Amino acid sequence: DTLWDLAIAEVEKRENPDDGDDVKPGEVWEKSILFMGNKNGGKTTIILRCLEREESPKPTLALEYTFGRRARRHNTPKDVAHFWELGGGTSLVELIRIPITSHNIRSFAVVLVLDLSKPNELWTTMESLLQVTRSHVNKILTKLEKTNPEVAAEIKQRMWNHLQKDHPDYVLVDPFPIPLVIIGSKYDIFHEFDSEIRKIISKTLRFVSHYYGASLVFTSKSEALLLKARALINHLAFGYDKSKSVSLDPSKPLFIPAGLDSMSQIGPPPASDSDLGKMCANTPLELWKKVFEKTFPAKSFFDLQDTKDPAQDSQYAEYEVDVMRAQKNQELEQYKRNASKSWKEMDFDSD
Repeated sequence: DTLWDLAIAEVEKRENPDDGDDVKPGEVWEKSILFMGNKNGGKTTIILRCLEREESPKPTLALEYTFGRRARRHNTPKDVAHFWELGGGTSLVELIRIPITSHNIRSFAVVLVLDLSKPNELWTTMESLLQVTRSHVNKILTKLEKTNPEVAAEIKQRMWNHLQKDHPDYVLVDPFPIPLVIIGSKYDIFHEFDSEIRKIISKTLRFVSHYYGASLVFTSKSEALLLKARALINHLAFGYDKSKSVSLDPSKPLFIPAGLDSMSQIGPPPASDSDLGKMCANTPLELWKKVFEKTFPAKSFFDLQDTKDPAQDSQYAEYEVDVMRAQKNQELEQYKRNASKSWKEMDFDSD
């Protein structure tokens, strides 16, 4: 951005403050973000980069927590951002109920990390994670409508802030109830795909992001791409200015902040008119799903479950705990044998 662009952005920010900018001087800004997505999709790497930590990423076990602190200006209290990371792909999705509560829903956001190198897992992962999250958030909002209707109304109104009522897509989209960023990871591998394959995936993710009112960014281990993802996350976490730049070219990494795309720019689903005519769908999202899965047949939800027992993972080994666990396992096996023996010796003959 040029100096003039930055000056315009600053004036707009002062005249039209964001939802979180009502923090009074001296108060601490506190936000929460849940990272979820494909197993081994790069969530931890992205979090570490956002927090400027030089650690090597480790596999995430279940639900992990960390936090970051930033000062908005010199000699002011540091704002706090809570970072939650859901491990295991879709296998532990019910754990999202732990970080997202009625107490923090007003300041909560979601970052969905989708592995671009695994298109056959993409839709199932996205659908299962967002459906469970949305259902949980809607339950919280239903309760808030009874206990704190003003906050519930504010959250529902905020869903539409990126889209004006006279926007041609207003009746075609279904915004996610809380701020959402979709990150397509492993762009370096994705870039080697056939151009038509890349085009289908890029176009589909553009539609999904626009439909949900989400921001979309493609990233990899490249420093330049990580910085773009970091800019979107820092906006959610610390209220940094939104980026006004946009990249829609399917031959390059996509970068589309929420509200800066449109159905007319995205175009129709990548299928022939005859194929589209044969597909039965009740919503635009369902139609795009059918078109996408015709090219990339989805893996079932159960195929994406992570069945590995964390207790057997060497990286979590603790001698005292493991010895006690082995003892308890032996006691359990002995109990099973005794119970089985007692069952066999029981007399079921009636008098």
